[in-house]
Amino acid sequence: MTQVLSGLPTAARDLLLQTDWASYRHAYGSGEDIALSLCSLVDEDPQVRSEALAALDAGVLHQGSLYTVTAPAALFVAAILDHPMGLAEHEGNLPWDDGPPRSLRTALLGWLGQVAESAAYGEDPARDRAHWQWRPWHEDTPDEHDCDELAALQACRDIRPALYEAVEPFLSSTDPLICETALGAAIPLLFAPDLADRIPRAAALLRARLGTTTGRRERAAVARALSLWGMNTSDLLADTDPAVRVCAALGPVRDDWPRALAVLLDALRDPGTTDGWFPEPLCGVDGWFRFTVLRSALDLVASFEEVAPVAIAMVAAGNRSLDNECGPILFRAFPRGYGPAHSLTSAQRALLQAFVDTDEATGSIRGNWLWFRAAALPENREGIAALL
Repeated sequence: MTQVLSGLPTAARDLLLQTDWASYRHAYGSGEDIALSLCSLVDEDPQVRSEALAALDAGVLHQGSLYTVTAPAALFVAAILDHPMGLAEHEGNLPWDDGPPRSLRTALLGWLGQVAESAAYGEDPARDRAHWQWRPWHEDTPDEHDCDELAALQACRDIRPALYEAVEPFLSSTDPLICETALGAAIPLLFAPDLADRIPRAAALLRARLGTTTGRRERAAVARALSLWGMNTSDLLADTDPAVRVCAALGPVRDDWPRALAVLLDALRDPGTTDGWFPEPLCGVDGWFRFTVLRSALDLVASFEEVAPVAIAMVAAGNRSLDNECGPILFRAFPRGYGPAHSLTSAQRALLQAFVDTDEATGSIRGNWLWFRAAALPENREGIAALL
């Protein structure tokens, strides 16, 4: 421990020694054991480092939940990002962390990105609704947080400027993986309202990088970041790589939304190819890539009719992911719920017919009953057929 402490940056050592870790809590109880885990992050033994990372994942940020110990632990992680041990590689120590060995720095940047995503959730309802895992019934259940949960959330939001200061230098890393992971952390960090003035500088750094790289993955990650930050990506909507074009169209409503929508719909016409663009998901993008593309398209349009042909074809094709494709499509077609006093539009009627036609084989209605309930529609095939 003495050897580890002597090798820590001053900020990290002071934070470690001056923090009353026992006064904080993580997923499994008192945070008094976290100091040892944090020190172990820079241990020379790769197994010890791996176990320390597992403690961060499983206890300090358990399934994305924030705890009172999360903020001080995140500040420590930020303070050791440039530690010499950051280049050392290790293997995962958790069942779900079965990828190839990665550097400590990459792992720590990825973890900070997860903290930032959890901290940003709930700040912007429109942004949350565009996330592929959002469900309408989540908004019907008021969030109930105890004092510790609220304190943990606020503490993690308050430290975002410090976290971003530590992450930004790695946006210029010559290591593509470190750069991408840093970008995955920077995207949600710059969602913070008080960091909006940092976006132009970050965008300039990324634009400079675009001029020196030709790789699909790196260019697509940059296009996605610029789009999500609300920057002008008109030039990237015309890129020669379809993956880059789509990533440039994933952000909120913009002046050139017809072009962005056309790009997204083209990708949804061939979802198998779209999913194959990134065998390893981009940082910050979970699930099949088509889920993110679909939600962006549904969020971009003013009415269901604008996406109806492609959306109905996806439902009619069957064998689609019920909860992540068919459900969101249905809810977009009935955003204010079905009302018997109003006749079905031709697009709504065609969509419901596609659900009826595929339900027996795929359970497209049975498997989406919560979405049908959210849309104020019957929750079974017979009830939907009666409307037609």
